[in-house]
Amino acid sequence: MSNFLINTLLSHHPDPENLFSTLCWPSTSRPDIEKIEALTVLIKELSNKSQEEHFICKVQSVIWNQCMPLMQTLSSADDGGKDMLSAVCGLFAVCVSTCQTHDVPEKVSHVLLPVLLTRDDGNHETSRFDVDVAIEVTAVLLSSISYDRDIISRTLSCTLCCVKDLSDSVISKIIVRIWFTILKSCDKDSESEVLHQIWDDLLSWHQRDQTESVSARVLLCLTALSDHLYSSETSQTRPDPRRSQRFFRAVQTGLTHKDSVTRKRALYLLTRCVALAEIKKEDVFTSEEPNTDEILFRWTPEKKQLLRDFWEDYALVLETLEENQIHVIRPVLNRIDMLVETTATDIQGGLFSPSWLLCVYQRMFHSENKAVMKEGVNHLLELKALHRPAFALAFSQFVIGPLMDVLAESSLYHRAPQQNIRDCPELGLKLQMFMVNFFKSLPEENRGSVLLQLIQRLGSRHWCAVPLLFLSQALSCLSPCPLLGSDGLHAFREVLRCTMITHQVLLRGASQCFLLRAALCLTDVSAVSLDEIFGFLLHFRADESLCRGTALWKELCNWLQANEGCFRLTNGYSGSSEELHAETPNRDRTSIFSYIQQRLKTFLTVPASSDQTGSLPDPSEAELLVRTVLLAADLQQTRSEEPGLELLLQPLLDVLQRLSTNVYLVLQKTDKSLQLLLRLLQLHRRRSDTEKENEDVVAVTLKSLMMSVVESVQEFLLRRLSGELRELCDVERSELYLSVLRELVLTYSTVSWYGSNLQQNYIPKLTTNCLRILSEPSEQVQRVVSMATLALLCDMADRGVLNYRSEAMSALHSLTDYFYPSSSQHLNRTLLKPTAVTISDPVDSVVLKDWGRIVAQFIRDQWTCLSFLQKSAGTLQAPVASEVLRAAVDALALLPGHLVLPVLDFMASVVPQVVHCDESLCTEAICASWKAVQALSTNPHDFWSTLQGFVRLAFHQGLLQLTEEQNPRITACIQQIVTELMELAQVRSGVFNVLIQHCCETWLPCGAAEGLQADAVFSTALLHLDILTEACVYGPVFRRDQRLVQEVQSYVEQLGDSCAANTAVNSDNRDDQFPRVCVLAFLCRLNPSNQLHQRLMEELVQRLLRKDAEISKSKVRYYSNSIQHRVKNRVWQTLLLLLHKLRPEFVSECVLSQVCEAGFCSNQASVKYLIEWTLILVLHQNPSRIQNLWNCFSLDHEKTKTSICTFLSVLVHLNVLLPKLQDKEVQWRRAVEVSLQWCFSHNFSIRLYALLALKRVWELEDARVLPEEHLGGLTTVVQACLQQAEAMQNTGNAMKNWSRIQDHFFFSVFNPIRDYSVETIFQIFPLLSELAEDEWLPPWKFECFVDFPICAALPLKNPVTDLCELQPGDWIQQDKGGLEQEERWAEVQKKITPWKLSVQEQEPELMAQQRAARLGKLTSNLLVVASLIDKPTNLGGLCRTCEIFGAKALVLDSLRHINDKQFQVLSVSSELWLPMLEVKPAELSDFLQLKKREGYWVIGVEQTSNSQSLQDYMFPERSLLLLGNEREGIPANLLQLVDVCVEIPQHGITRSLNVHVSAALLDSSDIQRYTTIYT
Repeated sequence: MSNFLINTLLSHHPDPENLFSTLCWPSTSRPDIEKIEALTVLIKELSNKSQEEHFICKVQSVIWNQCMPLMQTLSSADDGGKDMLSAVCGLFAVCVSTCQTHDVPEKVSHVLLPVLLTRDDGNHETSRFDVDVAIEVTAVLLSSISYDRDIISRTLSCTLCCVKDLSDSVISKIIVRIWFTILKSCDKDSESEVLHQIWDDLLSWHQRDQTESVSARVLLCLTALSDHLYSSETSQTRPDPRRSQRFFRAVQTGLTHKDSVTRKRALYLLTRCVALAEIKKEDVFTSEEPNTDEILFRWTPEKKQLLRDFWEDYALVLETLEENQIHVIRPVLNRIDMLVETTATDIQGGLFSPSWLLCVYQRMFHSENKAVMKEGVNHLLELKALHRPAFALAFSQFVIGPLMDVLAESSLYHRAPQQNIRDCPELGLKLQMFMVNFFKSLPEENRGSVLLQLIQRLGSRHWCAVPLLFLSQALSCLSPCPLLGSDGLHAFREVLRCTMITHQVLLRGASQCFLLRAALCLTDVSAVSLDEIFGFLLHFRADESLCRGTALWKELCNWLQANEGCFRLTNGYSGSSEELHAETPNRDRTSIFSYIQQRLKTFLTVPASSDQTGSLPDPSEAELLVRTVLLAADLQQTRSEEPGLELLLQPLLDVLQRLSTNVYLVLQKTDKSLQLLLRLLQLHRRRSDTEKENEDVVAVTLKSLMMSVVESVQEFLLRRLSGELRELCDVERSELYLSVLRELVLTYSTVSWYGSNLQQNYIPKLTTNCLRILSEPSEQVQRVVSMATLALLCDMADRGVLNYRSEAMSALHSLTDYFYPSSSQHLNRTLLKPTAVTISDPVDSVVLKDWGRIVAQFIRDQWTCLSFLQKSAGTLQAPVASEVLRAAVDALALLPGHLVLPVLDFMASVVPQVVHCDESLCTEAICASWKAVQALSTNPHDFWSTLQGFVRLAFHQGLLQLTEEQNPRITACIQQIVTELMELAQVRSGVFNVLIQHCCETWLPCGAAEGLQADAVFSTALLHLDILTEACVYGPVFRRDQRLVQEVQSYVEQLGDSCAANTAVNSDNRDDQFPRVCVLAFLCRLNPSNQLHQRLMEELVQRLLRKDAEISKSKVRYYSNSIQHRVKNRVWQTLLLLLHKLRPEFVSECVLSQVCEAGFCSNQASVKYLIEWTLILVLHQNPSRIQNLWNCFSLDHEKTKTSICTFLSVLVHLNVLLPKLQDKEVQWRRAVEVSLQWCFSHNFSIRLYALLALKRVWELEDARVLPEEHLGGLTTVVQACLQQAEAMQNTGNAMKNWSRIQDHFFFSVFNPIRDYSVETIFQIFPLLSELAEDEWLPPWKFECFVDFPICAALPLKNPVTDLCELQPGDWIQQDKGGLEQEERWAEVQKKITPWKLSVQEQEPELMAQQRAARLGKLTSNLLVVASLIDKPTNLGGLCRTCEIFGAKALVLDSLRHINDKQFQVLSVSSELWLPMLEVKPAELSDFLQLKKREGYWVIGVEQTSNSQSLQDYMFPERSLLLLGNEREGIPANLLQLVDVCVEIPQHGITRSLNVHVSAALLDSSDIQRYTTIYT
């Protein structure tokens, strides 16, 4: 309502108070907007005329009774709420301006500010202000009063608290509406004071809490205030970012933030700071942190160019890293080199802090693209600047922290494309060089502390096997230097303890080897004691790394010898190690030998009053002592001294000697002595394969010493195992006793007198005692011990330790009467659980809780005995066998998976007997066994042995001979299991290995004599050709991480004896290529003269050819190195291997035609070469079938297409075939004619092959015996063709391809007859045809994995090395060469965003004018109205176009489009920069009329009868572009409101352009006009 109307009303109403009261409304009601506006104008008008106290009171009443209650009911989210809020705020502003001399602003602020501090607790009270409303009202309040220090200070404190808790959108409103309002109302001094308060609060907050959320929030606020912070005005109180160390810390944190918006804000603040420093031309540097000498930012006008270049490159690098694409990032790596070199050169000058470089590397480390991450790691590891001490020290904490974190990523360790599988990965090599150079470059006084921190970092997290292996190896490469003391050993121990739990065994062992080497090289022996050294060695497992006879063991012995007498003494001396050794004479220093002797005496000293019951002592102490004893013995042997074992072990020998005679010997003492004996017997045999035991003086001496106490120990064990063990805690003790007995038998069974006594007396007596206990009523623990003892004796007998005709075997056979008295009642017998009432010892309580495990082991031991009896005592009768087999199936249900192996062994010998009388029971037994194996698939410790036992059962010779007609159920069961085994093998390497190895050894054992029995066994292979066929083409495609582990294991294996893990770890061969190697060795052992062998080969060949044909005929297109490609390659490799063994008749009748047919198929290069080679060899063996080759050239040309090249390739090798052909002249002429015919093909590749064949055939001088006149004009044509081929040098790529095809290995060096070897087929051909390296089968695998037969017709290795020396490559490939590195880096891709103007993608809601002023960019008065467009893609592209061309605003039918993913893909965040308005299509008419009244010229983008051409039209200064719908254009009702229609000239047939493209053209035309006017 205008002032005129108000004045009119006042003139007609002499009493303004009456009018005032009329326009007011009750506090509980909600007035119309017009009424609020009228009251606003009235108060504004009256305030100009009257300032009486009465009037002021009335105005205050409006504030408290009308404005405040109404504002409490409003919400910015309500429909119409914004208009109502705008109106009431206008009224509120007028009222506050009128009453500002009173305390009204103070009271209002007390109401509003607590609202901002209130958290959303879900209690939405109607009396509470909405936060957005409170922000808006606070802004109005501040803008309506004069500067009030108290209110402003309180408001700032409140909003700064809000910044820490509220959402980004609310904080943006606070900054724009409140902070900007405060700053706008201040004078210069006050503005500096306000900025300083905000500045100090934000940076202090960040300094206290440097979390990601805090960094993001602080940078958001600083970016919004950047126009005020980067002011060119100079003031002592105004914050200066250039001088603030805390500010640059926040910027560096932001540059490495995970959020891209935060990173861009940080970069914007940095670039603005650099620009300000350049403008002010002052010497500035940061100097706020007294505890550090580092200066994060410095600017010197004298070095302006250097500084500008550095920061421009720095900004460019960080901007480019946002792309996350390696081809975009790689070109800027040379800029990083320049930054590094500049920083390193000026390291003393302090212009550039190295911490800025760390931000770049950390940004690369955090990249989502693993290629970018790897590039960053490689770049840092190769950084030559780190060779400088000061620079290395500056980078040390970064190496310990972020670099170590990123090195935990396993994918970085994949080998480079040019590396072989067994090579050390490229990153592993670089890591070794980096560690050596880095620690060499560090100042000497810092090396130890940095190294310790790095090792502690290794132990502070869980590492995958591969990264830990290569980090350990890198540490082991450091030069020997005394850097670590006790804390270093503790750090190494934490690495071993915390990070090596679930790793693959071989890799875990290798890591231990490298870590021990590193510890030996880097430990300061004067700072550690022998207790610490040997305690540290205890963490290295003997079965994984540290075992006798290995190179690592010898290194340890040499190290101990070199440092003996230098170790810190453990006498509590507190001085330095140098003082200690200076004060201690050499003769008084404890030698290793005397130290161990004393430790052993102490260990065996047990008070006589010790309890005679209880649990076993901790075995780790015995383990430690045995290690030290063996080390001491080997140490003395290296000095060429007597081992001294007798003196060293005398305390132990004394105790062991008294075991059988002194019944009052303390139990703890006997336990400890037996623990020592057990580990001595176990560890002394761990030898390297290169050493023989009879050359090992220590082992011989040890065995001799222990021989003197064997009888005493065994008598003690006999007594204890024969009924003395009765307590629950004795169950664990019996396991110790049985382990000792096992080791004694295995160690001394070859000694005649011992073996005789063992088998004739000891074992029979022990067996009788155990049987007596089991047969009579006895305590449960006694029964457990007796059954475990019998199981041990049966297991040793099963291993062949006992003589079959000895008394021991007879005694064990007597177990038959116990287990088979009349029925299977003694099978699967369980034990009664002891009652808790009788348990008093806490140790017994623990055992009682584990009683289920004891019962399971008791049942397992029964089946161990039964398995032995079944194998040795003969077959059971059918009824009994079925009954026992049923009990075995029940046992599978009772036992946990890891204990079922004895049951499987028993079933393997019984099922073949029962299958003919009870097939269903056998099928049930096999299915139950398979389920038990599958349940163990996640338990690597027991899975493999159980799988082997199952394979022995399900694929027993007796079951393999069953046919489908005779035993359909069990054969179907086995077939199903084979299928499931293959599925399991696809995800678990090594599963199929077990099956194929068992089958091959069953069908054709190595060294077995031929005969009827052998043929009967072999004949079963014909029933299971599917297993052999699958093995021939087997090769699962593993995930990338699985492949990595396998490749690293191959690398560790090729280290040989230099890595002790290869000796210590008993690794079963689980290589995924083992099945192929195994079956190929099996096929090579087949005898062509044996009809069964010949039949198997022929049927296998037919199956393989069918498999190849099925793949070729399938509609699935296969690519290079796909699974189809690999299978076809394996098929033809196997066919080549068998070719020389096949009958010529079979090859001629069945193979040749299928080989020719395969040649016509579309094949990958590697398969093509194998087919061609096969065809050449077939024709060489059967020269009479040459007509088959000529027939291939006579087929329909449309069918052959480019596959005719296969047969032309055969003609290239006619020199091999011609000597065996009859009518050589005729065949030679036929080859010339055929080659010549195809020289005129329209296909370039065919012409090249034909020309090459023609050239090679024509060059066969021996065949050219026909006179020239008989050749007719053929000679002239041939010579012309060959001359044309040689003249290709003027035809560009044709000459290159002609040269390449002649140099190709298949046509140059390769000889099909001479090079026929396993190496050529399985390694050289795949290599030269660029097949993936995991498809290569090198000769060493045939030598290591299997017993490969020697065959003159097919040697293992190639007789010549010509092929091996060639490099892979195919003539059809294009040049892969690229530009030199510097040339590639000359140009860098960069978006058009000048670094001085680049700002954050998302900042608070600044007005368009403010944003444009900041950017210095032009903003036109062009409005683009797209309310008629509904496709998000068009709208997204349109938004981007409008922002780029500087449109004033974009109008949409709904702002919800902004959140649409399709919109955002096309808009690329431009919606954050462009003002967006929402106008519904129904409201568009009113909107256009409003804009016309505001002076806008409405321009319709439409083709009409009166439309003007875009080329001729001049846009007015204020233009509104109305865009039509994609399908219907601009509706007729809106066309009436358009001032002019503009059309785009078209010269094509298509009716219209895309609406986005049309708008882009018009926007461009308008901005050109606007730019011209502005200029």
